[in-house]
Amino acid sequence: QVQLVESGGGLVQAGGSLRLSCAASGRALSIYASSWFRQAPGKEREFVAGIRWSGDSKIAADSVKGRFTISRDNAKNTVYLQMNSLKPEDTAVYYCAANSRTLSYTSPDYWGQGTQVTVSS
Repeated sequence: QVQLVESGGGLVQAGGSLRLSCAASGRALSIYASSWFRQAPGKEREFVAGIRWSGDSKIAADSVKGRFTISRDNAKNTVYLQMNSLKPEDTAVYYCAANSRTLSYTSPDYWGQGTQVTVSS
């Protein structure tokens, strides 16, 4: 089992920045890929960014490319999402996810509890 705990959400004005953290515990070394998803009110959950725990592979959704950066600290079993130039449409609950079965970014088998990000205009 893998446990994921997110932190770093909050309220920020448009144009501001936030950094989300996702700490993995349990069988963290079994993780192949970690991702961030988000879900806004009334909308489906969407993929935001993903990173593999070995090598340099990472991707981001077009909607956040150039503004959000995903990174990891293997020693701390932690994944980060640096969010810059935030927009009101980035308001959502952000979820950390992990895949311990394959290298896929979008088919995780573990989820965190979510952290709220609210961007005011």
